[in-house]
Amino acid sequence: MSTLYRVGCAAGFSGDRLGVARTIVDEFLRLGEPACLIFESLAERTLALAQLDRRQNPALGFEPLLAEMLEPILADCLLNNIPIVGNFGAANPEGAASLIAKLAKAQGFPSIKIAIVRGDEISASVFMACLDQQSQEALSNSSLVSANVYLGAREIADALNDGAQVVVTGRVADPALTVGPLMAHFKKSWSDWNFLAQATMAGHLLECGAQVTGGYFADPGVKDVPGLASVGFPIIEFDEFGNCYVTKAPNTGGVVSLMTVTEQLLYEVHDPARYLTPDVIADISQAQLELTGENKVLLNKVLGHEKPATLKANICIDGGWLAEAEISYAGHHAYERAQLAAQIIRERLSDILDLRIDYIGSASVFPSEDGSGPSFRAQGGFEDIRLRVAAAHMNKVIANQLCRELTALYTCGPAGGGGVRTSLRPRLNTLVAYVPRDLVKSSYEFFAGEQ
Repeated sequence: MSTLYRVGCAAGFSGDRLGVARTIVDEFLRLGEPACLIFESLAERTLALAQLDRRQNPALGFEPLLAEMLEPILADCLLNNIPIVGNFGAANPEGAASLIAKLAKAQGFPSIKIAIVRGDEISASVFMACLDQQSQEALSNSSLVSANVYLGAREIADALNDGAQVVVTGRVADPALTVGPLMAHFKKSWSDWNFLAQATMAGHLLECGAQVTGGYFADPGVKDVPGLASVGFPIIEFDEFGNCYVTKAPNTGGVVSLMTVTEQLLYEVHDPARYLTPDVIADISQAQLELTGENKVLLNKVLGHEKPATLKANICIDGGWLAEAEISYAGHHAYERAQLAAQIIRERLSDILDLRIDYIGSASVFPSEDGSGPSFRAQGGFEDIRLRVAAAHMNKVIANQLCRELTALYTCGPAGGGGVRTSLRPRLNTLVAYVPRDLVKSSYEFFAGEQ
C-alpha cells in the first residue's frame, strides 16, 4: 500500500468549467501513484432543479453535462486504475450510471464496474416526525416533491474496495466524495475520528473546485491571483497519518497559498470546533497550516469526535411559480423613470402579488428597494438602471400577470424602457430535518442495466 494518495477535484458545482479533468488526470499519469478523480456537482439548489427535471421526464434528473465531463478522461482513468467518484447522479443515479456505461462501451470498455450509492431518498414516514411545527405547517400547505438525506462516505469506500471503477451518488455530504476514497485506500477504522476529521477537511478543501486555488478568492488590488483564465483545479496529497497537502497541477493558473486555504477551510463552517458531517464531527480550532512549497500548503492537527446521532435531510416541497421580469432605463432621470415604472406595477398588482423590487445599478445589494431603503446615485444625472420585479405565487396564471404587465411598460410606462426579459418557472421550497441515522438504510449496488 502506498503511503501517499491523491484526490483531484474536477468540478465544484454543476456548470463548472469543462476540460479541467484532463489536466488533473495528466498529472496523475505523470506521477504514476494511486489517485482518484472526484466531481462535486450537487448543491442544494442543483438537486432541487434535478428533481424538477425528473418530474417532467423520468429519464432526466442527473448532471446534464455528465457526458462532456467524463468523455475526455474516462478511458485513461479506466486503463490506469484511477477511480471516478461523483455526486453527478443527483436525482437519478441510475440514469447517470446508464449514460456512463454507454460512454465506456463506445470507448471500448463494455464491462465497466459502476457502483450506485442508494439510500439518500427517504420516505415521508421517516422525516415527518423530525420536522418542527413550522415546517409541518409549510408542508401541509404544499405537496412533497422529494426528501434526501446527506449520506456519508461508507458506501463509497465499500464500493471502491469491491472493485468499483466509477461510483455514482446522489445526495452525500460533499466531503464524503474524498473521505470514501481515502478510507478505501488506507483501510482505517471508521472510529478513527482524527483520521476521519482530517479526511473530511481535505474533502472540504476540494469540494468547491477552484475556489481554493484562487478563483473565488481573487479581488484585484487586494488579493491578486495570476493566470485565472487557466486556473488549475485542486489536488490533495494525503498520507497514512492524516497529513493533507493542498496543491494543483504545475503550469496552471491560480494560486494555492495560506490565504486561499484558510478562506476555504472556514467556508460554510459555523462552529470551527464542531463541523458536523455524517462521518465525524471535525474540530479545526487547533488546525495548523504551513506553506511547504510553491502552491503547496499542509493542513494538519484537525481533531475528530464521534459522528452525530442524526443525519441532515433536505425536503423539497412545491413552491408554486416564480415570475421575474426586468426592463432597463438609461440616460437622464433613468432612476426616476425606473421608480415610476415600479410604481405602475405596484398599483396594478400589489393586491394579488407580494412584489420584490430591485433597482440594479442603484441599490440592488440591499435587502429591498421599495422606495424606503437607501440608494446611491451616479454623478451628473447619467445612469443605467435595470428594474427587476419578482413575485411567487402558487397559481401560475396569477404569477404570469407580472410578466405581462412589465412587458406592457414598453409603451404603457415611462419613456425609454427597453430590453425586457421575463421568466416564469416552477419553484421549490426547502425544509430541513435531522433524521436519526438508524432510520436511514444506505447501501450500494453495481449497475446491472444495458451496457
